[in-house]
Amino acid sequence: MAKLIYAAITSLDGYVADENGKFDWAEPDEEVHAFVNDLERPTGTYLYGRRMYEVMAGWETMHTLPGQSPVTLDFAAIWQAADKVVYSRTLEAAPTARTRIERAFDAEAVRRMKESAERDISVGGPELAAHAIRAGLVDECHLFLTPVVVGGGNPALPGGVRVKLDLLGERRFGNGVVHLHYRTRA
Repeated sequence: MAKLIYAAITSLDGYVADENGKFDWAEPDEEVHAFVNDLERPTGTYLYGRRMYEVMAGWETMHTLPGQSPVTLDFAAIWQAADKVVYSRTLEAAPTARTRIERAFDAEAVRRMKESAERDISVGGPELAAHAIRAGLVDECHLFLTPVVVGGGNPALPGGVRVKLDLLGERRFGNGVVHLHYRTRA
């Protein structure tokens, strides 16, 4: 049985993007990116909403751009090798390989996916993650706290839900980012 994992790079005050939708402050440096690559390596399937998918779809062709670092190319290969499920009512076709579109998030379908998958599943983006968290599907959370306060915007975690967590690990990076790894309690 696969784990469903939610990972997010957040501001210290808990936002993945500021009030203007900007998240340029969240770009990981090489040390953090290499760590993220190792976390993502076991992922067999990514679950995305349309907006997060559109951000991530650039990884499909990242290897064709000149001057990419080995860490960037490694993540591109990890991303390209995984299946992608995009939940969207408006997206007609997906321009990336190994991608299918579902019109709505179905908690039972994701539960069955977890039961049958041999590799972990990653849920990307706070809105889709909120559905999975509310449905009790998320097994682990990886939060990368960035040393910046943005004062508002798109929260990394949903309101109106309580989930007990156990801290599994933490790591501090040279750029001030702190990684927190939690497991959800039943």
